[in-house]
Amino acid sequence: TTRRGQRLFPEFLAREVRMESAEAGDEDPPRKRPRVGSNWNALSEAPYSRRYFELLSKRSTLPVFSYLSTLAPVVAANQVVVIEGATGSGKTTQIPQFLVQSGYGSRGPPLRAVACTQPRRVAAVSIARRVAEEMDVELGGVVGYTVRFDDCSDPNNTILRFLTDGMLLREAHTDPLLRRYSCIVLDEAHERTLATDVLMSVLKNIMRQRKDLRLVVMSATLDTLKFRRYFMSTKMSQGGDAQGDVLAPLVSVPGRAFPVETFYTPEAQRDYLDAAVQAVLMIHEHEEPGDVLVFLTGEAEINEAVNRIEHGASLLDPDTYGELDVYPLFSSLPPQQQQLIFNPAAPPTRPGGRPGRKVVVSTNVAETSITIDGVVYVVDPGFVKQKMYDPIMRVESLLVTPISRAAAKQRAGRAGRTQPGKAFRLYTEQSFKEHLVEETYPEILRSRLESVVLTLLKIGIRDLVHFDFMDPPAPETLMRALECLNYLGAIDDDTELTDLGHHMASLPVDPQLSRVLLASPVYGCAYEAVCLVSVLSVAPIFARASGREQEADAAHKEYSHHSGDHATLLNAFLDFCHHAPYESYERRSWAQKRFLNLRSLESANSVRGQLQTHLEKLGMACLPQRPAEANPEFYRRIQKALCAGMFMQTAFCGAKGQYMTAKDMQPVTLHPSTNLSMQVPWVIYQDFLLTEKKYVRTVSQADPLWLCQVAPHYFRCVEGMRCMASHPKALVSPQQLTLAAWTSGR
Repeated sequence: TTRRGQRLFPEFLAREVRMESAEAGDEDPPRKRPRVGSNWNALSEAPYSRRYFELLSKRSTLPVFSYLSTLAPVVAANQVVVIEGATGSGKTTQIPQFLVQSGYGSRGPPLRAVACTQPRRVAAVSIARRVAEEMDVELGGVVGYTVRFDDCSDPNNTILRFLTDGMLLREAHTDPLLRRYSCIVLDEAHERTLATDVLMSVLKNIMRQRKDLRLVVMSATLDTLKFRRYFMSTKMSQGGDAQGDVLAPLVSVPGRAFPVETFYTPEAQRDYLDAAVQAVLMIHEHEEPGDVLVFLTGEAEINEAVNRIEHGASLLDPDTYGELDVYPLFSSLPPQQQQLIFNPAAPPTRPGGRPGRKVVVSTNVAETSITIDGVVYVVDPGFVKQKMYDPIMRVESLLVTPISRAAAKQRAGRAGRTQPGKAFRLYTEQSFKEHLVEETYPEILRSRLESVVLTLLKIGIRDLVHFDFMDPPAPETLMRALECLNYLGAIDDDTELTDLGHHMASLPVDPQLSRVLLASPVYGCAYEAVCLVSVLSVAPIFARASGREQEADAAHKEYSHHSGDHATLLNAFLDFCHHAPYESYERRSWAQKRFLNLRSLESANSVRGQLQTHLEKLGMACLPQRPAEANPEFYRRIQKALCAGMFMQTAFCGAKGQYMTAKDMQPVTLHPSTNLSMQVPWVIYQDFLLTEKKYVRTVSQADPLWLCQVAPHYFRCVEGMRCMASHPKALVSPQQLTLAAWTSGR
């Protein structure tokens, strides 16, 4: 019989292998380690616990620990320091707390804090937990975290705050010079996320006005020269004369890595998810003990893979092969479940039996942001989900694309953290060498920028065209963002924020959804709009388990509404809010019976509470409407509020039943998942999916008269249409509205 995995990795099973070392270069001789203080913890005002000393013993073996004593004078002497730290060096956990201990964080008065930014929520939360444990303090006090919709910190006590780079940008809305912080650590800068790039530009601008602020830019061993050039400073003579530009200083810290054996498949895999599942089971059957890390592109894929791996493992004898525990990891996973990935593998089921194995199925958050001890095997399909924006078509899509060679090396390196490891790449060696790009394209060059522009205007930056971005976005993308904000009423024709724009910037959702929220009180549906926007801000709430799709569709029909997907989503969420049991077990059973994603529903409920608080601070009451059964206007009010923010994402049904986008006349197809039971003249849509077909997804019916009422500056209606507006039952043809759309060159 064919052994599992022979098709994928015949070379591996034949033991004809190639070696690819992930070892760092020659290490410098170890430096003197920082002195350990007394048994008294001044931060917690209590003696250090036994756990503190256990962790200190482990921390002292990290490569970065020997370099800390040399870091303090470099930071003191330079506004910006770039730290190049290989994966596994310990830079993320050790350097921020060392900066606190070096005097950059104190409870004052005034309070002086250190901020450490992360590209992802998962990383910010898990690192904060770890550092709080290492510093022997309670999380939420001296050490805390702040991510979107979750703040575990104390403004009067937190002196080390881990937060996403986007949340630090939001802090600049109310404190443009970030005076709370004496030192900011920008971690994982090499990922070049949209928020990271914008934050670097904003901090560079702030440091011109705040000479006391220190910035530490931490990157994996990738193109640190670009960061050093970007933060180049002018060297002054003792007489005060400029002597030329100098690069920002660099501190290099080696990693702790072992050789990694790399395997490629002999041919491309048509179904990389199935190939990944088979590779995991192959490892479990044939390989020595050690945990497995699998990289996939998103929550749906990860959940599918977890189910398939668990099913495959259930067919294997645990006494022979050991237990197999499988854990998902993605950004919307609740913090308690994220922590499960750090659980040790199960012990043998019988004396002398094989120990268990842990499998973590993750997005690219596990490439560099989070270190999972015990990983010996990495399965890399070679794909990642990325945003792509076309300013000409005005379309942003989330596409599955090949990773870069740099990312592939980072993934493989995760296998060599604690012992020699193996990386199984589900693509050919030729693809790796010839088809993958060298580095990931910066997100700022492939994203829509409405939220970025709104943030920059909010913190007082006006000249966006000449703003000092590390990689300036295309002028067309900036112009599209300004145009969109102008139509939403956030900025005037002089690019000044309006009162509405200030309110929109204060809400932690994208500008179109914030416009929906701010319009909702006018239509008497603020509570329902908050609920709907909360659902749209989290992972999908409808689940379709593999093999049970028809059951799931039948269950979801109970929530469907003829007006479309937005009302359907709202119905499901309101059912959860009003009728889901309180006890966790019963709650889970309730959701499973209805094929609902409980994690997403609970996340949406948390978001709802925070959005309500934001609106109430703006003086807007969020009171529920009367139930739909006794309120014929229930859904129409919500649709009107949606039109107020989503009017630029409209499509009409043209000749032969083909939908066309109103602005650019792009032919599109309603996504198969839509709940619209009939073809309607006009729709608004949430997402534009650019696959083999052009799909619009999360679609609802729109009345063209409403579109003219909420956006007369966008749709200029023809005379015949104005006449018909006085007759509620009159139909307006798509041609009448689109002939008037986007006139006067706007």
